[in-house]
Amino acid sequence: MTHPDPSTAPSTPKPLVLVVDDAPQNLSLMDDLLSDSYRVKVAPNGLRALKIARAVPAPDLILLDIMMPDMDGYEVCRQLKADPQTQGIPVIFLSAKTQAADEHLGFTLGAVDYITKPISPAIVLARIKTHLTLKAAATFLQDKNAYLEAEVARRMEETRLTEEATILAMTSLAETRDNETGHHILRTQRYVRALAVALKHHPRFAAYLNDQIIDLLFRSAPLHDIGKVGIPDRILLKPGKLDIDEFDIMKTHTTLGFVAIERAKARVGRPIAFLDIAGEIALSHQEKWDGSGYPQGLAGEAIPVSARLMAVADVYDALISRRVYKEAFTHERSVAIIVQGSGKHFDPDIVEAFLSIQDACHAIAQEFSDSDEDLAELQGRMQPL
Repeated sequence: MTHPDPSTAPSTPKPLVLVVDDAPQNLSLMDDLLSDSYRVKVAPNGLRALKIARAVPAPDLILLDIMMPDMDGYEVCRQLKADPQTQGIPVIFLSAKTQAADEHLGFTLGAVDYITKPISPAIVLARIKTHLTLKAAATFLQDKNAYLEAEVARRMEETRLTEEATILAMTSLAETRDNETGHHILRTQRYVRALAVALKHHPRFAAYLNDQIIDLLFRSAPLHDIGKVGIPDRILLKPGKLDIDEFDIMKTHTTLGFVAIERAKARVGRPIAFLDIAGEIALSHQEKWDGSGYPQGLAGEAIPVSARLMAVADVYDALISRRVYKEAFTHERSVAIIVQGSGKHFDPDIVEAFLSIQDACHAIAQEFSDSDEDLAELQGRMQPL
């Protein structure tokens, strides 16, 4: 087994220090002082200094004279700190200006240190080392924070994908048994989102319908009929109208769905926002504004907003969609029926919002319409085994 030769391993380059001074003898002096420990670049004026500072590789630190023709050191520092590309480079002023006001101005402009001439080599080297160490620490923390932010974002995305996979798995289970599914799930979740966006600034809903809640509504909506997996085939797959006893059993899909979601939350052992909303929708989307719905006979504001939105979306989709036992109603007829239910079946303000976006809902219905193959598949599910 061969081992790498340490002498051939890449070494970390020395820090790069830019020295800016209009006096050639000062540039030569600083180059001699620093070159054993650092890579050194020199600039005889401010314009040249700015060009070097903006080049690659950028200096790790700048030693800057103040009294220079054309552009003094204060202006050079001002421009360095105004440019996002160079504002992080530490600047140390080296100047014969010894007044406290001069030093104060230098710090005000963003310098990290101020050394008066004639310089002490030991002090200059010590100050440079200190500020390069501080810069390295700041860079490390910045990189660490960026890494942590990226890791948090990655884990949040992983959580989101896990939640979506959970929803997909649960809704896929429902699809295998529900004779009315087709693209119903895709359509209703988009109707719900469109309604929520339309109501986002409505006085009655603005406190609730922020962007985060609207996203949760979109992700939770597919679980509204998850309880149908617990309904017997003889009822769920019946092609005709249900009798009273059968309908009473069908109505239990709301509580069955709610209980299933609550059990999932309990097993996770921590709050999950999209499951909270999914539980509201599953339990209450068959409630009616006038209190004549089920399973709890809730009325008006007692019905969760999420369920009120789903009620409009669910009924509109049932009306406009073709089923094995009925033809699709026209969009116009479906809208008229929704309007007739305002104040009885539906929250009137949600109906008003629906009217304002009815063209968008119609477009969603057309984009995700059930094909003949979808209908044939649904019809196949209804055949007795």
